[in-house]
Amino acid sequence: MIPQQQRLAEVFVELADTLVDDFDVTDFLTTLTERCVELLGADAAGLMLADERGSLQLVASTTERARLLEVFELQEEEGPCLDCFATGEAITNVDRAEAARRWPRFTAAAEVTGFGRTHALPLRLRRRVVGALNLFTDEGAPLDEHDLAVGQAMADVATIGLLQERSLREQTALSEQLQSALHSRISIEQAKGVLAARTGTSVAEAFTVMRSYARRQGVTLVSVASGVISGDLAGEVLTAPPGGDRG
Repeated sequence: MIPQQQRLAEVFVELADTLVDDFDVTDFLTTLTERCVELLGADAAGLMLADERGSLQLVASTTERARLLEVFELQEEEGPCLDCFATGEAITNVDRAEAARRWPRFTAAAEVTGFGRTHALPLRLRRRVVGALNLFTDEGAPLDEHDLAVGQAMADVATIGLLQERSLREQTALSEQLQSALHSRISIEQAKGVLAARTGTSVAEAFTVMRSYARRQGVTLVSVASGVISGDLAGEVLTAPPGGDRG
């Protein structure tokens, strides 16, 4: 079993290795949320980014129920992630009574989806806030200071990746990068549904298949999504074993 400190170092190296020109934003942020669940005392994680109008949009989530709760939060315009983004301050370890008072509709929805507590960490660099990272726990137990510090460090890594100087020197370039990530996510969500319907699997399994294929072929998730939607990439092509992909 790998010691926690060694695994933590490996994860930060993994994330840093993706920060190259033209890196796949969606895959990077999805990996980030997955590593948050692996390393922290959380059962699910999600990440929201601000579009060019300053409105939060969902970009990555580790489970379908987390995705549904975050979509609900955006639709209702109520919840810890929105407050975290607005203030640039972390919102953590809020007990259930306080959460119900501050965000009654969100808290009720969280209980329905099985989450006992939600934490929100800002994606910020100095005074600039570009999004927020959500951590969900099934039980009501709080996250300790170490977990929250690691979570904030990973949120900071995501911010650095999005604001990296080599590819995002101008404000217009930043807006284009964030908007590209949001548009990519829309295409990917559509493709997940299409592939799930065609293959008779869940949307989570469809996403795993698409992501694995993209990595094997060295292409972006959004290009795979386009192929699924257009019909150019059939289910049997995506699920073919390594070395057996056909076109």
